[in-house]
Order: sequence, then structure tokens, then C-alpha cells
Amino acid sequence: MYAVSHDTSGRIDSTPKVIIVSTHPVQYAAPQYRRLAADERVELTVLFLSMASAEGAVDTDFGRTVRWDVPLLEGFRWSHPPNRSPRPSVHRFFGLLNPGVWRLIRRARADVVVLHGYRAASFWIAWAAARVSRASVAWTTDATTLAPRDRRSWKFGLKGRVLPWLFRTGDATLVPSSRGRRFLLSLGLSPERIHVTPYAVDNSFFASRAESANPSETRRAWGVPKEAFVALFVGKLVEWKRPADLIRAAAIVPDTWAVLAGDGVLRRRLTELAGSLGIRQRVQFLGFVNQTELPPVYRAADVLVLPSAFEPFGLVVNEAFACGIPAIASDACGCVEDLIVEGETGFSFPSGDVAALADRLRRIQGPGAWERMAAGARDRISEWGPEANLEASVAVFRRLAARGRHQ
Repeated sequence: MYAVSHDTSGRIDSTPKVIIVSTHPVQYAAPQYRRLAADERVELTVLFLSMASAEGAVDTDFGRTVRWDVPLLEGFRWSHPPNRSPRPSVHRFFGLLNPGVWRLIRRARADVVVLHGYRAASFWIAWAAARVSRASVAWTTDATTLAPRDRRSWKFGLKGRVLPWLFRTGDATLVPSSRGRRFLLSLGLSPERIHVTPYAVDNSFFASRAESANPSETRRAWGVPKEAFVALFVGKLVEWKRPADLIRAAAIVPDTWAVLAGDGVLRRRLTELAGSLGIRQRVQFLGFVNQTELPPVYRAADVLVLPSAFEPFGLVVNEAFACGIPAIASDACGCVEDLIVEGETGFSFPSGDVAALADRLRRIQGPGAWERMAAGARDRISEWGPEANLEASVAVFRRLAARGRHQ
């Protein structure tokens, strides 16, 4: 029996029916689904291929079981057709095999089917069902480069041949950033098939919780002096996030403290690194921090640092801005072009260049610099939030639905 949450709001026949197919419930996506479900201009159903994240699941990068402390399934219609894979996994092509997707899409008479992925068999079941039903298909991707995270050269060449064909099997491709749009243009996709739907977090959630937090008490709990300059890292402690670069940069800039919110396989090595650099007392590890606990952490910091070597977007920058602090992000982060305005909302730097990161940490501590960039960060994120995502999404869904009806 399918698990379905019913939306009782009234709809009219001309309202486009949109089905979003996703691997699993995601903490960032749920607020956007709620906004779409509440909007009278579309009728939304979400199909989840796995419920592991809603039930709590082991995250190998965090090195622990993660269960998000925010609602993932409330406020929108959803369904979970059972996964019949003999080896269930969101990381293998045949790890998600949900034959019920076919019947749900065919029965729904959807106008638009949005596919949040292509690396699982069930996405292609959904694609086929949409095509037979004459629904428009929209792929989504956050890719900004052909280079894979593991840097294996054979993947680079394969993706260069496969991705242009794959995205042309749909009627549109949704991307979360300007860099993503430019990437798809470089693959030869026509501009009218590419739509930017700004990658956003629930700004009001982070802003309100940050505003009510007490930074002095938070720092006292960390063992960090009230007057210290705190550079914050939020994320998994894994190689491709390059958290060690922040610790090395903090060692170069006197009186800068590094606070790392997250866990992972590198934690022990990072602790040893801080000790070898003689700054162990200026480096604090908070471990895994859940969603409701994050805003006070941001509020108690001075700047977010995202030094990743691979980062399709970087939603922690959105979170930091919503909480009122600027960010320093590497040029590998997909959000840089849309959110980082040099010297106004923060800084960017070449990925892996610790000296450049240290320079940015010095500059943001200059007279009047932090105040200007904190204000700029708040202003920028007010324009790049849930409302922008909603309007862009509704516009493309209605356009695709109208196109399908006239085919």
C-alpha cells in the first residue's frame, strides 16, 4: 500500500499537474515542496524512491546515522512506491527499482514530470511513463563541470558524450545557479531549454533562530573568547571539502579561531594537524550539528569558510547569509557567481590556495569590512531565497504544461 499525504486545497482543471521524482526526502527540499503545494498555480505530487533519510540512515561521509530534526514529509502530497531492488541503495543504478512509479505517473495524467536524477533505474521508468503519457519532462542537475569528484579521467570523457544526449531526452533542464546554466550551454544545449531555479534554503527559519540565539553563551560553550574572530566550517570532514585548508590558514592569521561543525573520516587527522601547527587551542570541533542547532552556530561565528575542491553549489553559504554573516568560498563552489560579491558579501579564492584564503581572512577583519559584508550578505540572500525559487519553478512548470497541451 502506498503512503500518501493528501493536500485538501481546491484546484481547478487548468492547474498544471506536476510530479517530482526524487531519490529520498531531503531537508533542503521539503520547505520548497511545501511552498509549491500551497501555490494555487500548480498541483504538486512528490514521488520518493526511498524513505531512508526520513527514517534515519547511515551517512558514510559523516560516519554516523543521520536523522534530520526538521519535518521532511509535511505540507505536501507525496507517495512512496515500494522499492523492489534486491539490494536497495540510492548509490547504485539498480538500487532503486520502483515499478509502481509507472502506474502512479500514468494514472495521474501529469502535465510535467521533474526528474531529480538519472543514475537510478526508477528515473528511467518515470521518464518512459511521462513520455507515454505525453507529459513534459524536466531533468534537474547541479553540475557545473565535467570533472567528477574523484577526478577519474575516464568519467570526464564519458560524461562529455553522455550528458548532452541525456538532457536532450527531456523538454527542459533545471539548474540551481548561473554557473550551471553556463555549463549546459557549453555542452551545446539551447538557451531556451535551460532554466535557473535558484537553489535556496528556508531563509526565515535560519534568520529567526539566529536572531533569538545568544552568541556569547554559544562561544562560552565552545571555549572561544568573546572577542576572538571565528572562521566557521560547516560540512562533512572529507577530503573534497578541504577543511584542512581552513586550519592551515588560521595558523597563518593570528587570533583567528577555526570552528568546524561536522564530522567525518578526517576528524582525527585534522585534530593532529592543528596540534602540529601549534594552534590546537584555536581549533574547535563541534561534531555533527543538526538543522535546528545550526542557526546559533552561524550567529556565534564571524565568517563562513567553504574551501571545497568540488562543490556543485554550497547551500551553507545561503544559511550563513540568512544568519547574518558573510562567507569566503573557493572558486570551485557553484554558488560563487550568484552569492559572492567580492568585498560586498564576502570573498572567493582559488581552491587549494591556503595563502589566498589567509589573505581573505585578514581582509575581512579590516576596518569596517566585516560590517559592510555582513549587511551585504543579508541583502543578497533576501533576493536569492525561497520566493525566487518558487516563482522561477512555477513559471517553467506552467510553460512546459502549456507546451505539452498544444503538442
